[in-house]
Amino acid sequence: MKALVGAVLATGIAGILLAQGGRQTGVIKPELRDTIKASIYADNWFVLYINGKQVAVDPIDFLPHNVVTLDILPEYPMTIAVMAMDNADPKTGCEYGTNIGDGGFILKFSDGTVTNAKWKAKSFFTGPLGRDTANPKIARTSIPLSWFAPDFDDSSWGNATEFSESEVGPKKTFYDFDFQNAKFIWSKDIALDNTVIFRTQIEKPGWKPRWTTKPDLNTSRPDGGHD
Repeated sequence: MKALVGAVLATGIAGILLAQGGRQTGVIKPELRDTIKASIYADNWFVLYINGKQVAVDPIDFLPHNVVTLDILPEYPMTIAVMAMDNADPKTGCEYGTNIGDGGFILKFSDGTVTNAKWKAKSFFTGPLGRDTANPKIARTSIPLSWFAPDFDDSSWGNATEFSESEVGPKKTFYDFDFQNAKFIWSKDIALDNTVIFRTQIEKPGWKPRWTTKPDLNTSRPDGGHD
């Protein structure tokens, strides 16, 4: 009996040592400690993709100063793609009648990822051209279907432009969250460019996930992928 107990204990200890050494062969599930925190603030609205998968949508498209926070299970290299929109009439580019609005986007992940001028940025909807609100005209560029994909070629895009807090004018909600070291970004024209897509890739050489499992559910369809 003592021999059996000893064998069981030895097996358990060996399993723990293997797990600590990264050589465990069993199923390892991700845990909350594997996630990172994300804080996102957009004027007015955004949708966020990571590695080609939609992970966050601003739930309040009308309010320009609400912060969205969530947990993310990271996998590196991490391709981040964001479409951000200012509140603008699709026919005139103005907001609230004949006013000219302004945009602004800022993001911070707890792994150190922040928005700055190293991100790529491209505007797809501009107006009113020439700031002419009396006879407003707009310019649009077709948005590529795969703009959020990791292998999308954004090499021809320019870099994002950084803007100060005073230029964007965040409200109190912004200061309730940690955006230290992150910069407000947009395309070159924060007032007239109304739809902007941002992209970046975060590298972590040598990174490997601690977990060995993949999700079984299909989140690409509301019905779970059933016919």
